[in-house]
Amino acid sequence: MSCVKVLFLITLLVSILSTPLRATPKRKVPCKTPENARACYWTHGRLGAGNGTPAFRLWKVGTDRLLGIYSGPSIDWRYSLDNENPELPANLLPKFKPLENRVYADFEVCPLEPEKSGHMQAACVESATNIVTEK
Repeated sequence: MSCVKVLFLITLLVSILSTPLRATPKRKVPCKTPENARACYWTHGRLGAGNGTPAFRLWKVGTDRLLGIYSGPSIDWRYSLDNENPELPANLLPKFKPLENRVYADFEVCPLEPEKSGHMQAACVESATNIVTEK
């Protein structure tokens, strides 16, 4: 192997090893916990801002169900300021602009209370895939 190739490989290796690994940012408020993990499920829905409390709502496409979005089960009081700006998955943040658009996606949601007919159910969003925005 020529000296130039060896030097190139060493430079490449040093560059790769010195680049920090990008870990998925850890949530400040856990949504999915050992206590509620069995209740979490995937649904196709539309996330948008609503007028009132909570500010973010997720419509489960094909149903008449609305989920009110909060950060997670550690938020005890449903009328706390968390309802105005709940923690969302990191990959959703660059795409969801609450005053400008709504997003359709496959959401992993964790209910924070039992479902009650005719009422919005409190939930948190653990993750989202297949994200599409709508103005």
